[in-house]
Amino acid sequence: MTFPAGPEALTAEWLSQALNSEVEAFSVKPLGEGVGILGLVTRVTLEGKGCPPTLIAKFPSPVADNRAVANIYDMYEREVTFYRDIAPTLTIRSPTCYYLDYDPGSRGFVLLLEDLQGYENGDQVTGCTEAQCEQIVKAIAGFHAETFATTSFDTIQRHNSEAQVAGMQAGFSAGWPVACERFPELITPAALAVAGRLPDALPKLLEEITSAPVCISHGDLRLDNVFFAEDHIALVDFQAIAKSAPEHDLAYFLTQSPSDTVRNARDWVAIYHEALTASGVTYDIELCRTRYQKCALYFLCYAVVICSALDLANERGRQLGETLLGNSLRSIAELNAFDLLT
Repeated sequence: MTFPAGPEALTAEWLSQALNSEVEAFSVKPLGEGVGILGLVTRVTLEGKGCPPTLIAKFPSPVADNRAVANIYDMYEREVTFYRDIAPTLTIRSPTCYYLDYDPGSRGFVLLLEDLQGYENGDQVTGCTEAQCEQIVKAIAGFHAETFATTSFDTIQRHNSEAQVAGMQAGFSAGWPVACERFPELITPAALAVAGRLPDALPKLLEEITSAPVCISHGDLRLDNVFFAEDHIALVDFQAIAKSAPEHDLAYFLTQSPSDTVRNARDWVAIYHEALTASGVTYDIELCRTRYQKCALYFLCYAVVICSALDLANERGRQLGETLLGNSLRSIAELNAFDLLT
């Protein structure tokens, strides 16, 4: 059956068919500020028989420029692939997918997903507790173990695609001067001296990060994409999944989401490695530490690109920028990761 291009095209008849239920009435509400920049995310409230009371409906961004960026990186197809092919093979919790469709010609898609009511949504500005950090680190170790050295999922690219390398080189080159101007109090002399060399180092750095062994990485593992229950977590937003080093997710999360206090409370790399190997994976701890250092340096690109694009007139935007960039630079200093550029 054909699918709606956006929430305005939803009908009770189509929802009934998609959900195999009887939808009598529904209403649609866009989700909050900052959600779904490269996609349109809405909450649909339903009335009827055999349907959930609410669900999350995702569509392509209505903004042409945002849609173009998403298409360069195949973000819509990646998320559909995750829910269709990968999620059913995993233990880690993600929203139940009620319905999905994707049109390769138009690159349009629709996802009808479980609304994770009753969970606590993480917040990258607020940070997380040490116990929550442990939940995440151990959960992603299990996720990575289940896809470690996988020979399946051929459509999922390695993270060092030409588009990824070029995008990060251009994004960092344009964004670093802006970030330095916006947040001068966060820029250390060491960062100022060598960070400008990062774009030229990216091809080799990403080649090393994506060399075997790799696993399926979430790709955007930050607190805003984590939902907490008492005894487990759930992850959302799989538009950036890729084949990459297991430390890809670990480093992005640890170097930009927890506070310095939580990040330095324990040896999280060792905890992650122990959980990974306890799941049956053979993996050297020193390789894990080396790749973690490289990933930490690489993800400065993400912090810089985001910080340079934020609306600083928005208080949360400023707080987010300070959190991302500050945490990233302090993590790099702790790991001596700028030494990789000298």
